[in-house]
Amino acid sequence: MARRNKRYVLAGILVGLLLLAAFLLRAVITTVFFAITVAYVLYPLRESLRDAGLSRRWASATLAVGAFGAVFTAFGLAAFSLYRRRDAVIALVTEFPAELTVRFGEFSYRIERTTLIEPLAGVVRDIAVDAASAAPVLGLKLLLFGLIVYGLLLRPRAVSKAALTVVPRQYHAILKRFHVRTRDTLYGIYVLQAATAAGTFAVALVTFVLLGYPAPFTLALIAGGLQFIPVLGPSVLLGVLAVADILAGNVQRALLVATVGGVAIGIVPDAVIRPRLAGYAADLPVTLYFVGFVGGVLSLGAIGFIAGPLVVALVVEAVSLASLREESRQSTL
Repeated sequence: MARRNKRYVLAGILVGLLLLAAFLLRAVITTVFFAITVAYVLYPLRESLRDAGLSRRWASATLAVGAFGAVFTAFGLAAFSLYRRRDAVIALVTEFPAELTVRFGEFSYRIERTTLIEPLAGVVRDIAVDAASAAPVLGLKLLLFGLIVYGLLLRPRAVSKAALTVVPRQYHAILKRFHVRTRDTLYGIYVLQAATAAGTFAVALVTFVLLGYPAPFTLALIAGGLQFIPVLGPSVLLGVLAVADILAGNVQRALLVATVGGVAIGIVPDAVIRPRLAGYAADLPVTLYFVGFVGGVLSLGAIGFIAGPLVVALVVEAVSLASLREESRQSTL
């Protein structure tokens, strides 16, 4: 009895410390969450590297550096693409006519260049200042991301050992079921997100080539990367391109990129790829996956596209376990 009470006390202390840590470290909670989920997904690769002959430290370090490099490369490619196209942006601004007349049927509206350039310059300046000030913080978060992934891969059984210590032995099988469900769901979510981003890149590349945009490969790469930003996604890029075309006097292409591009790039990958792979990759019914995806994004923001479906998957697993226990109890009566 005393041993059981001690276990419950330890479990309560552990839960309390986790809640306290989440509150105190809320500024990096998103980074920690992503690192934990990535470590979950990379663990099978870590075991494969161990089987190939690498030591525990080298296998963990290799995968941690690879994960850090993938995230850093994604941010770097976006920044480099924008930097590379800076001359085109400057040329677009300097070539604005003194007056711009927008016509729609019998109506026309005249806009002076100064009324557009000054607010636009202010917005660009604010974005540049925010990006410059956020760069050191982003660098620290990326470093923290890599360190957490390395630490979890180096000692993957430390967390499970702690959980099994405070949980009574008769519930270990249930805990392992939740572990397997979490691992499989996270793997499916990342595969699903990567497949959606790849599909967005392919559709965007064809669309930008047909619409005659310069550097269509770069724009398609940015569109695919933006697929990892919930809610907004590639619509940010499409909006920027439409506004730039309107300011340059190319109203027809602006309408095409807003309508055709909005459907082909912004809607089709999510409406076609995600539903088809949701049941297979995340092992969830399509409806439940989208409930978790949309609810998680609206409630938690960036981490919601992972946390939402994961919570739904764990709820489904809990219901499945409860039904199995009920069937087992009835069969013994």
